[in-house]
Amino acid sequence: MDVDWQNSGGIVALGLLVIALVLTLAGVETVAGYEVLSAGQSAFGFLAAGNFSLGVLSAGIFSVGIFSAGVFAVGIFSVGIFAVGPFAFGIYAVGFYATQRYVASSEASSQE
Repeated sequence: MDVDWQNSGGIVALGLLVIALVLTLAGVETVAGYEVLSAGQSAFGFLAAGNFSLGVLSAGIFSVGIFSAGVFAVGIFSVGIFAVGPFAFGIYAVGFYATQRYVASSEASSQE
């Protein structure tokens, strides 16, 4: 079975949400010094949401994490206007996936 890495971002996000839910229900408040759930102006946690968020799954204007979504997103799976990461989606996306898609479309148009 071949894995389609282009559609793996949603799976990763759901997996992280399930992990955060299980940890929260188990009463675990911190993981490696990070709060499991963190929200606020400056949020630092496993599942962080805020204007400046840093965590495994972070959402906000300036978000840094493994899966980050925001205007300025930096992470492995980053979604935003300015996205930087191996799998980056955005208007100004810098990453392996964006580069690969650009090269593939260039090669397809040059073969026509």
